[in-house]
Amino acid sequence: MTISKINELAKEVLDIEANSILRLKNNIGEEFDKAIDILYNCKGRVIVTGMGKSGIIGKKIAATLSSTGTPAYFLHPAESTHGDSGVITRNDVIIAISNSGETQELMNLLPLIKRFGCEMIGMTGNINSTLAKTSEVVLDISVEKEACPLGKAPTASTTATLAMGDALAVCLMEKKGFTKEDFLMYHPSGKLGKGLTYKVRDLMISGDKMPIVSENETFTDVINTISEYKLGMAMIISSDKKLLGVLTDGDIRRTIIKYPNTSNLKIKDVMTVNPKRITEEAYAASALNLMEKYSITALPVVDENNIPVGVIHVHDLLRAGVA
Repeated sequence: MTISKINELAKEVLDIEANSILRLKNNIGEEFDKAIDILYNCKGRVIVTGMGKSGIIGKKIAATLSSTGTPAYFLHPAESTHGDSGVITRNDVIIAISNSGETQELMNLLPLIKRFGCEMIGMTGNINSTLAKTSEVVLDISVEKEACPLGKAPTASTTATLAMGDALAVCLMEKKGFTKEDFLMYHPSGKLGKGLTYKVRDLMISGDKMPIVSENETFTDVINTISEYKLGMAMIISSDKKLLGVLTDGDIRRTIIKYPNTSNLKIKDVMTVNPKRITEEAYAASALNLMEKYSITALPVVDENNIPVGVIHVHDLLRAGVA
């Protein structure tokens, strides 16, 4: 086969597999919604099972679920009938994968699943199969054809299965409100977790670099402080050094609009009281979450007595790879 023909075949494979995923959009509906509800309400773990290539895809689906807040475990169907089915409890949900829906090793496992009374989600390319008929919910992962020229090797079908599994995991993440902080717990090491392991104390500005002013300062003096420190804000403290409020660039604009003459204004009269704040022991990802939620670019960092010990700025988070 010439290089040009090889390239054409490769493109055909990618087209077939891409189309197999796009066709799945037509299968997202009531059954998918039921599957999400079952998984969301699962009191135990999600047990994923499948044989051969379906099993390999099942391992990846289980891993993705586990790393995104849904405890999951892969159970090899052949080993399950030789003792490994002991991992199943009555609180678990089963995701059983078989393109044909008739895989013998999986069929041998079905009586055990029914004995435990577990709800089962069947992922199959044959909605008239035994697996489909014995599942509480059926997710249709059928494809028009495999990318293999012989039409035998699982190619497009495994791609479709993997994509459906990702759709389940992502929708569960959203439904559970899975956050960056949650992600950190499951990915503390490696490239995925890089940046998320930082604490606020690691990235905050402290010491004489903090823009701190007294509550008795004038509005004009505080503007000068903000301009000098270039953080877009200043922290206002009381006589006992506790945080009372902040003045931000936005506060300055609003004050100038409201007061034609600002020369006699005291900062305590126009500052934002009870501002958002964070402790130095919090994760930097938590600081980023507050900034995103409230559309702010800098947070005061305080100790247990509400005394400012630093400022954390969104630019520092970006440089550290937290965002």
